[in-house]
Amino acid sequence: MFVAASTECFRELSFEDAIDRLVDVEYTVVEVAVHEDGNQLKPSEVAADVHAAIERCLSPRRTDICAYSVRITETGETHYEQFEKICQLAKATKVVTIIVPSSELGTPFNEEVEHLRRLVEIARTHGVRVGMQSRLGCLTEDPDTVQVMCDHVKGLGLTLDPSHYHCGPYSHRDLKNLMKYVYHVQLRDSKKDQLNVQIGQGEIDYGKLISQLRGVNYNRALTCNIEPLPGLDYETELRKMRLLLESLLL
Repeated sequence: MFVAASTECFRELSFEDAIDRLVDVEYTVVEVAVHEDGNQLKPSEVAADVHAAIERCLSPRRTDICAYSVRITETGETHYEQFEKICQLAKATKVVTIIVPSSELGTPFNEEVEHLRRLVEIARTHGVRVGMQSRLGCLTEDPDTVQVMCDHVKGLGLTLDPSHYHCGPYSHRDLKNLMKYVYHVQLRDSKKDQLNVQIGQGEIDYGKLISQLRGVNYNRALTCNIEPLPGLDYETELRKMRLLLESLLL
């Protein structure tokens, strides 16, 4: 396992400036946000000129890319066309994992399965895999639903953010049964009533999580994806998270 950080940590900045800031706090591996509602790479831009997107992602040679976090706002066939272009970007930049959101609670299960199945099939043709993101308010907030979806869609995995279970209605559940589905990990510190708290002041048991991941031979990124908190030096928090995770991996 290795430590990484998401460019979404500096979501107000451009892609290149976010990379520079993460390098300043000594991250050498990054997860890149490709969000239509963001300020960095956008799915529509990747689809319009995938070669330009590849050049942008290959140019920051001080860092390696471990995953692309994707949020596409287009629907219908345009959604899948943009996703395929992002898969082309991933293949060209030697990135294995694409992170996608799951649909909101209330979405028909079969509809979500068919959508995810199509994404996985597109990704497979480019040698890429899809990890749906655990998130409160979405179908993935229930660990049982995650297991059923991964079992129904061959090749589908999970992008695990344990905070979204710790703060939700399934906080009493042990996540060990999800570990075999994990393709990628996003981390922050949390309390049961607060998703983002100062690093070291929350209740996330990183040591236990790392032990469980090792039990299924997970060897990919532990990605810092924290948000600024009032009164705290954000870059100090990013450094603390990196040092904490690195110490647990020794």
